[in-house]
Formats: sequence, C-alpha cells, structure tokens
Amino acid sequence: MAQRIVVLGGGTGGTLIANRLRRHTAPDDVLITVVDRDDEHVYQPGLLFVPFGLAHPDEIVRSRSAQLRKGVEFVLGEVDRVETDEDAVHLVDGRRLDYDVLVIATGARLQPEETEGLPGPGWMETVFTFYEREGARALNDAFERFERGRLVINFVDLPIKCPVAPLEFAFLADWYFHERGIRKDVEIDFVTPLDGAFTKPIASSHLGALLAEKDINLVTEFNTGEVDGVNGRLVSYDEREIPFDVLAIVPLHGGQEWVQRSPGLGDDLGFVPTDPATLQSQASPNVFALGDATNLPTSKAGSVTHFEGEILCANIERFLAGEPVSGHYDGHANCFIETGFGKALLIDFNYETEPLPGHFPGAFGLPLLKESRLNHLAKLMFERVYWHVLLPGHDVPGISPTLSMAGKQRADALT
Repeated sequence: MAQRIVVLGGGTGGTLIANRLRRHTAPDDVLITVVDRDDEHVYQPGLLFVPFGLAHPDEIVRSRSAQLRKGVEFVLGEVDRVETDEDAVHLVDGRRLDYDVLVIATGARLQPEETEGLPGPGWMETVFTFYEREGARALNDAFERFERGRLVINFVDLPIKCPVAPLEFAFLADWYFHERGIRKDVEIDFVTPLDGAFTKPIASSHLGALLAEKDINLVTEFNTGEVDGVNGRLVSYDEREIPFDVLAIVPLHGGQEWVQRSPGLGDDLGFVPTDPATLQSQASPNVFALGDATNLPTSKAGSVTHFEGEILCANIERFLAGEPVSGHYDGHANCFIETGFGKALLIDFNYETEPLPGHFPGAFGLPLLKESRLNHLAKLMFERVYWHVLLPGHDVPGISPTLSMAGKQRADALT
C-alpha cells in the first residue's frame, strides 16, 4: 500500500518540499497531496518593489497548482484542524485527509488587529502595510500623490516575514524620493523595537551607518502600542509619540488559526514547535514543519525555507524507510538587502554565526555586508531562480544548505 504524504500550504515551503519529494520517490510508492485555501502563489519578495512602481502586483502571482510536479495532487480547501492522534487533517468543508507523514508549511499571518488602531481610521489612506498585495498597491498610489512630509517605517515586533524588508523599504524610499526630486522635502524615520538597525551586532553596525549616510532617522527601542491614523501619530507603550504623514507598518505576525485549534500542535502564537535540527514537530514524530510556520530561532525568509527543504526531504525519506532522521539544519539564512540606486547588500549567517564581511559563496563570490551593483542584479535574477529552480525542487549549484565559512572574515578578526 502506498504511503501518504500530506503537505499543508502551497507557498514556497509546501511547493518546494512536495516537488523535491516527488523527484525522490516513486508515485506508486508514495502519494503526495498539497492543500491550500486558494490557488494564488505570490512571489512575496516582489511586494517590496510594488510601492515604488518597480513591479506590478499582478505580475508576481501565479497558480499554485501549476507550480506542482506531475503526480502531486492539489486540494483546494481550508484546514479546520489536525488530529495527530488520528493521523488526519480535517478540512472546513468536512473532508478528511489521512496521512502517514504530515508537512506543515502554512506560513505566518499578519495580525494588525493585535495593535490598537489597526486596522482602523486611516487604514489604506495614511496607514499601510506592503506585506500584502492590497497594501502594496495602495502605497504605490499614496506615494504617487506624496509631495512632502514625514514617512515613518515601523515593524511592531519580531518575528516577521523577511526581517530585512522594512530596512529595504526605507532605503528604496530614499532612492524613490531622490528620483522624484523631492527628497529634501521628505523626512524618513525607521522606527524599530530593537536596540539597533538589526538583530546581529556586526550587521546592525553596518546597516545603522548606512541609514545615517542616507539621512534616514533611526529610532530604537520603540515598542508600538497604538496607531492613530486620524491624527497621524505612532504611540509607544511608554507614551513616546512619532508624527507621520504616511506610515508603512509591518503588523504583528502569528501562526495560522487552525494550528491553535489542533490539539498539542502549536504554541501560544500559533507557530509549530519544531526541532531546530531535524525539523520534526514536537507534537508527533511523523509531523514535520518548515518555513514561516515554525517557531525556529532563525529568520522567516525564503532562503531559510529553501535550505530547510533540502534537509527535510532527506529526513522524510529516511522516516518513510523506517530509518532514524539524521539530517541537521543549522539555521542557515542569506538575504539580499536592497539599498537603492541600483545597489544591494548581502548577508549570510546561521544559528551560531552572525553576518560577517567577506564574499559568498566563496572568496571570489558576491560581496557580503557591502553595497554593490552585483548584489542588486543577483537579487533581481533571483525571481527567475525562484520560479524555475527553487520551487521545482532543484538544488542551486554551489550553494550548500549549511553555512560555509569560505570567503568570510571571522568575527574575532574584526574586533
């Protein structure tokens, strides 16, 4: 009898793991089913470019089912809950999907309602989020009308999808208003709950210096408690206030609601407690998770999902064969950071090693923690890699799922 793998989520993680597993298993031996509530796969990195007229929201969306390999079943439906003691997924419409292995890849969801004033008066008028298509499109309209005033960029708290995206937004806004010839009339504030520009000290120092160089005000340790869209005020819990004419905010993130309805599956935020090395859920040995749905202490970024996918595919194959899972994910992540004017930075790190200067993936590769035209071109090229290499489940030649120190300066050499 064929073994059954059910993958919840048809985004980056769900698509690439289903396609990888299909490449590595015989259809007569393993049945693979992907479940999602809609058939729209959004290239999420593209949302960053929409407010600045560099991408159109309709151009970054494709059919989820069309990204799946032949032999992968796509089920359109919404998950109600998972019963791990039954090895069953229950859909809202009453359907039941039994599994031998379950993979959770349903990502994170925005929770603006967790912050006072969101969504409320001023939402999609002076207060926006570019983390969804509607907000990114509305920001583009607002920026086209914007002539002078104060733009504030804020994320309420971590974790969020792509933690560098708010920084990229600030850098691109600086470029955009320069291009329009009105930068001198626009004040830009980057407001963060962190004590610096980024979570890691070396990268934070580099990025903080870049913000200062571009005359972007860095406001740290600001814990957003309220958004007053009528009067244009961002208010912290300690009652500090920052006025704005336009606010680009990244709301709180949480896991999917169905995770919290599933006994023993999720934590208080709705994320899935997951072994940081093997990617097995703590709820059951035949349940695995990857991408933004997990509680792992690494960036919720597409590169993380890609690297996890390589490790996870091998571990699921071992599990189906009755062997111990032995693949170990080390928290590897890398991110391009657009800095405007046709340049970008690149950072590469993992659970233990912070972003360091040097080159990636080796001594003659892309520059790390340094603005370059080459990094910008690589970021633009990544969209093609995403659709044609990563999602179909291929490896990227020369790129390891685990961190390599080749080409990097060690932290002790920088002090």
